[in-house]
Amino acid sequence: MLTLFMSSAPRNPTRAVRIGRTHIGGGHPIAVQSMCATHTSDVDATVLQCEQLRQAGASVVRVAVDNQKDVEGLAEIRKQTTANLVVDIQENFPLVEKVAPHVDKIRYNPGHLHHLQKSRPIAEKVRWIAGVAREHGVALRVGVNCGSVAPDFLEKFPDQPDAIVESALWHCDLLDKAGFQDYCVSLKDSDPWKVVDVNRRFAEKRPDVPLHLGVTEAGLPPDGVIKTRIAFEQLVSRGIGDTIRVSLTVPNEAKAAEIAAGNQILDDIEHGRFRSVPDFGKGLNIISCPSCSRVENEAFVNLATQVKDLTRYAAQHRITIAVMGCRVNGPGETDDADLGLWCGPSTVNLKRKSQVVGTFDYDVVLARLRTELDQLIAAQR
Repeated sequence: MLTLFMSSAPRNPTRAVRIGRTHIGGGHPIAVQSMCATHTSDVDATVLQCEQLRQAGASVVRVAVDNQKDVEGLAEIRKQTTANLVVDIQENFPLVEKVAPHVDKIRYNPGHLHHLQKSRPIAEKVRWIAGVAREHGVALRVGVNCGSVAPDFLEKFPDQPDAIVESALWHCDLLDKAGFQDYCVSLKDSDPWKVVDVNRRFAEKRPDVPLHLGVTEAGLPPDGVIKTRIAFEQLVSRGIGDTIRVSLTVPNEAKAAEIAAGNQILDDIEHGRFRSVPDFGKGLNIISCPSCSRVENEAFVNLATQVKDLTRYAAQHRITIAVMGCRVNGPGETDDADLGLWCGPSTVNLKRKSQVVGTFDYDVVLARLRTELDQLIAAQR
């Protein structure tokens, strides 16, 4: 159902942050971004995808860096693309020093800073990251993700949304104390209503900080677009949000679909075309991470499609199934789901919540998934 209404809410008074040749916040147009699904060490493929995304309308293009080969690839990619580049470092924060000369923004995850140099205080690590970013004129994104919230915040705030918001606020305070202002924040969850909740709460406390919006692991189209639309309509129409990403599980060659979906949602909001989906989320919920360079087997995308087809008979049951393609979000997201498939290079870990049911080949895991799903349905009766 299409509901028409116009929102006159002014944009939040966020400060402007420069990312290469574009700006977010400060009244600038909302920027749409995406992430390469290629391996950063594969220079030719990554340059091609960067340019495809840029030409499709991406203001910012993100790549992942895990190791020295990726760093070397990134240096060459920088020479060959005019895209505004963001690098995602995840667990390996010391790489900041090596990637900063080649990118326009660095995203770090507060929940991953404890993995390396464990005896070094988190606050000290953040000050160091900010110092490197300042030296190279690079912006930062504090990217808090529901599947990898810092353990100390989960202990202090057992309610996950509280932990997400408080973690983001604390890191903003650390950057402020370090005298670094060129940063934005993202608070992401696979549940669009939680995304709305945590971003509204953060924006009330820090209306000056630009926000990057997204529903993480939104999944396959069209459901992934619908989930994202729910969150963006609620937030952007209230003046919250300065840059967005639609995270879809699609083949590598179809990554531009994220840009097209994001632009369409923003255009609909601007013109008052809001799609009412009051019953969405009351039945079966399949979440799957977007195709990106960290996916360890491209068969993951096809498996996600097969899971969607297989489970149609359970559409009315309130069950969440997570299909995750890598080690970064796989553990946390599958722990939170009723059933989880954490996909590795050659096998799939099938889980019920945090309990591992078993490890299966890609071509046999679906049969066992159906058995586990039938058991959950029977227990609900």
